[in-house]
Amino acid sequence: MARRAIGSASILSRNLRPSKGTTGFPDERSITEHLRRIAVIPPSSQVVVGIGDDCAVYRPEGSAEDLLFTTDLFIEGVHFLPETHSAADIARKALARGLSDIAAMGGAARICLVSLCVPRWSDDEWLRLFFAELVSDASRAGAVLAGGDLSHADTLACDIVVCGGVPQGRSFLRSGARPGDQIWVSGTLGGSAMGLETGQGAAWERHLNPQPRLALASHLQFGESRPTAAIDISDGLSLDLHRLCSASGVAAEITDPPQFPGATLAQALHGGEEYELMFTMPPGHSLPFQFQGLPLTPIGIIQEGPPGRILHNGRLVEPLGYDHFRN
Repeated sequence: MARRAIGSASILSRNLRPSKGTTGFPDERSITEHLRRIAVIPPSSQVVVGIGDDCAVYRPEGSAEDLLFTTDLFIEGVHFLPETHSAADIARKALARGLSDIAAMGGAARICLVSLCVPRWSDDEWLRLFFAELVSDASRAGAVLAGGDLSHADTLACDIVVCGGVPQGRSFLRSGARPGDQIWVSGTLGGSAMGLETGQGAAWERHLNPQPRLALASHLQFGESRPTAAIDISDGLSLDLHRLCSASGVAAEITDPPQFPGATLAQALHGGEEYELMFTMPPGHSLPFQFQGLPLTPIGIIQEGPPGRILHNGRLVEPLGYDHFRN
């Protein structure tokens, strides 16, 4: 039997998703919009970007650098199953989610914190392997594990906070895309969803070993031209492009995205947990088609139109990526 996990990329196990009645909100966006209305940032605050982007942005007084903050939960039975993911797999994927958010904002990782609810099925060796992988991966990304919290329960829950830095006022936001901008993606898409479904081969390895695009983010940040908007593909290209376009008040039209070998077009359009970057470039500013061996592909154009509308080869695309709260 193929090994299967559940998660933000999941196109499986719908019975494990919360139903609409769980919260009374129809989807994640409605909760986010509610929080944006009630968590108003005061004019005197040094928070310059709040709820609704990949990271919050805090501007320390007198600093040439803005600080980026992101947090992500990684939960047994929702994002992974213990029989399919080792301690190292869990640490790697939990940290990658936050590092990818830092990359999406054009930043560099600085520190991370981890709160871990240690499951009853683990042992000392499992804990040693988990933290060894976490520290090693953080170090390779330029970050330091600087603290956190520990608890104990029947199942595992892991929350990782990552803090990054970005030159002041130069964060890549979701809200900057404008009509005429070209839409680009890094890498190939659909591999993680394919691996989740098959549990085999290169696609399964792709699912287990996400590669946050921090080096590409640095290249785009300090290159000749910067993206007008960016987001990481964590919940599926269709849903994440919808989010970027909604934040920017624009529409988009795309062609077929670059597909992981063997992945279907549906997996490339809607499969999550890719952690590739999707970004928009202003008209007349092209890029090479690879960066350090990583493919870079233009897939479409930002257009005027209903905010969030996505056309694929001229046909309307519903944003079908994974949403924890959508029934």
